[in-house]
Amino acid sequence: MALQFSKVTRKGPITIVTLSRPEVYNALHIDAHFELNKVFDEFTADPDQWVAIVTGAGDKAFCAGNDLKWQAAGGKKGWDKGGFAGLTSRFDCDKPIIAAVNGVAMGGGFEIALACDLIIASENATFALPEPHVGLAALAGGLQRLPRQIGLKRAMGMILTARHVKAREGLELGFVNEVVPQGEALAAAERWAETICQNSPMSIRASKQAIRMGMAVSLEQAITEQRDYPAVTAMAASQDYIEGPKAFSEKRPPKWLGK
Repeated sequence: MALQFSKVTRKGPITIVTLSRPEVYNALHIDAHFELNKVFDEFTADPDQWVAIVTGAGDKAFCAGNDLKWQAAGGKKGWDKGGFAGLTSRFDCDKPIIAAVNGVAMGGGFEIALACDLIIASENATFALPEPHVGLAALAGGLQRLPRQIGLKRAMGMILTARHVKAREGLELGFVNEVVPQGEALAAAERWAETICQNSPMSIRASKQAIRMGMAVSLEQAITEQRDYPAVTAMAASQDYIEGPKAFSEKRPPKWLGK
């Protein structure tokens, strides 16, 4: 697939997706959304790709969100079924996705990061849901994910004031996993991805799905039903499920097949 607004690099089982509209701080419009939806469709469906990283081109921005100039000029709005950047409504991907936030993450850009499983941020990263400043609301997941991830009062404090939060405060609030020096977000995200890939991809997918589905129900229901979740069932029927204990007993590194 020819790409205009993003770049895809594969390093073994790791897919790196770079939002590439640096002239507008990687803000996204309808064509970029549809392109990224296809990119993440391909990642989700590829059995050889285990972890994805999403980052932004340049050294100033991860993603400035919705391209408001495009919208103000009469540009058509909208995105595909996967949501903003093909990610914010993507609930069927059990593979880990890491945000390497290398600068500004505003509005939809912050919503992309919140939709990822981990957020690695450079010291110059800034996060906000500033939509009320321009008469909008963060309806691509921000209003729902941020309270779930950092608690209601903290989220209300960010959302109702539309204030900007730096990376260190994001770490303190709990939505950032690690803060690294400027220019090192992608390298740090790759380190996290490589560590994840040392584990069975079947186990990782089962774990992510069990967390996601379990948090939508009571604790009792989650514990009762988790063994019947599709990814957990697939893990228990996989070759990796046999390989792990065998490698442990033979005192050697496991050879994960992801099936």
